[in-house]
Amino acid sequence: MSDEGSAAQELAELRARVATLEAERLSRPPRHRAKSFLAALLIVLGCVLAPLGIVAAWAADEVGDTDRYVATVAPLASDPAVQDAVADRVTDALMTRIDLASLLSDTAPEDRPLLEKALGKLGDSLEGAVRSFVHDKARAVTGSDAFATLWTEANRKIHTSVDKALTGSGGGAVSLEGDTVTLDLGPVVDLVKQRLVDEGMQAAGRIPEIHTDFTLVRSDEIGKVKTYVRLLQITGNWLPVLAVLLVAGGVLLSRRRRRALVAGALGVAAATALLGIGLRVFRVVYLDALPAGVSPEAAGAVYDTLTHLIHTMIRMVVALGLVLALSAWLTGPGRRAGLLRGLWTSGIGAARTTADRAGLRTGPVGPFVRRHRSWIVWALTAAALAAYLLWSYPTGWVVVGLALALLFALAVVEFLGAEASGGTPPTTRAAPRSWL
Repeated sequence: MSDEGSAAQELAELRARVATLEAERLSRPPRHRAKSFLAALLIVLGCVLAPLGIVAAWAADEVGDTDRYVATVAPLASDPAVQDAVADRVTDALMTRIDLASLLSDTAPEDRPLLEKALGKLGDSLEGAVRSFVHDKARAVTGSDAFATLWTEANRKIHTSVDKALTGSGGGAVSLEGDTVTLDLGPVVDLVKQRLVDEGMQAAGRIPEIHTDFTLVRSDEIGKVKTYVRLLQITGNWLPVLAVLLVAGGVLLSRRRRRALVAGALGVAAATALLGIGLRVFRVVYLDALPAGVSPEAAGAVYDTLTHLIHTMIRMVVALGLVLALSAWLTGPGRRAGLLRGLWTSGIGAARTTADRAGLRTGPVGPFVRRHRSWIVWALTAAALAAYLLWSYPTGWVVVGLALALLFALAVVEFLGAEASGGTPPTTRAAPRSWL
């Protein structure tokens, strides 16, 4: 009976213990639910702010910095679409001032009647021939180094107006009319006139000074959001930092930090990718809204150039998010992640065994790496992170390249730290789980 009593007492104690644990479990969820909700909220806010942070960095670096803006738009001077559009504008301006009859002024008086009669029969074909001649000279000018210089200087002068069109800030000597920023092509017209005179069209030298405009930015649609872009410009590079801190705070508050890191990284990548898609859609809307006199090809080239930096940032953030998510998943306790790590370790171990059989030895390096493996891994990771942070304008390929370089360095560490053939085989170790 004593044994039965002891068993009954133990059973009662176990039931009491289970009841106590169940009560503790039931008492914890409200607190954990609130903490989990806060963590999820922080991660969501960080994901929302990530694309806004990219726009803020672009507004601060591209729109707000005159030197960077000029460096960005300078290559447009060699863009064929822009050169053709400028040549068309200059040709139209000159043809409105060229009087075909005035071309007779340089002809000998006795030859003028016959020439006038011949020109009258040619009619529109003469105008077309003259237009083609003028356009050829204008196109030659827009393809010259002189045009590239004029283009750069003109864009430097109107940068304030571009800033005003996109952000609503600033004034500047160049006025913004009808939400349109234009370049004055007067200096280009002068070059074309001189080229015509050099080719024998003396009448071109008597054309008065002409000022015609080339549309660089038409902001009917951009004007609707200029206030928001201005706010993002003010926040500058602080908004991306805030987005990172929010995601990091959400990860640290989560009970399953590794899973939260994967979700946060993928969320940032997805939100940023949506920004890139939105810019592509807006490009179509922007070009469709252009007036008939503006070249869609040239406007598209200008739009692509102005948004090149922001697209580079988008690809970089998407690549970084995917790399972080993949790294967090691979270092996790999942079965598939463990299988991949096992294949990684087995492959490096096989390479080390082959090297040992070939007579290659690591000497004192191997034991040193085995003793300080964790420190070496963290140092390499810190070095890759520092390289990324110190890179002026990292691209998506830079992120991928740094990740591959780090992976190669870790493979070398694993190779050097592996036990020599015949020793104890290296164990597959998961990454530290103290905070993940």
